[in-house]
Amino acid sequence: MEEGLLKQTGKALEFWIDIVTKSGLSKHSEIVKFLKTEHGFTHGYANFVSLKAREADAGSIDNETLVHDQYKGKEQLKPVYDKLLSLIKKLGDDIEIIPKKDSVSLKRKHQFALIKPATKSRIDLGLKLKGIEPEGKLETSGPFGTMCTHRIRIEKEEDIDEELIHWLKE
Repeated sequence: MEEGLLKQTGKALEFWIDIVTKSGLSKHSEIVKFLKTEHGFTHGYANFVSLKAREADAGSIDNETLVHDQYKGKEQLKPVYDKLLSLIKKLGDDIEIIPKKDSVSLKRKHQFALIKPATKSRIDLGLKLKGIEPEGKLETSGPFGTMCTHRIRIEKEEDIDEELIHWLKE
């Protein structure tokens, strides 16, 4: 996206961040409108520069910090997350692990799972399993909406068992 911005405008991202900073605007929608009307940006590039200028996108924060912040106040769940992630990494090196502000997405060609510290005592593992009826630990998606079709609740390391591994592989 950064290369495209440079090609499109002839100016680097840092230049545009400086322009936004000097404008005094702080709200995302105001910055997007400003870049589109005053500088002829397309919506995509205006959105990108606004997020970067406000350091509001996941890309402005390193992955370790994103995950660390997810488990603030939920530190007892971090070893559970670590064990789950270790297991997931063994399922193949083609799995992309993408930390976000409040969850971690798992992708192959498409997102197939989501790890989210749901409460102070539970991690929810959201899964995309089309056409499969909930059974055992596998529930309907709950808080994930259309992002995932099912969820498994994980409260302790022992909950990461053969059944959970089966559904992850599925």
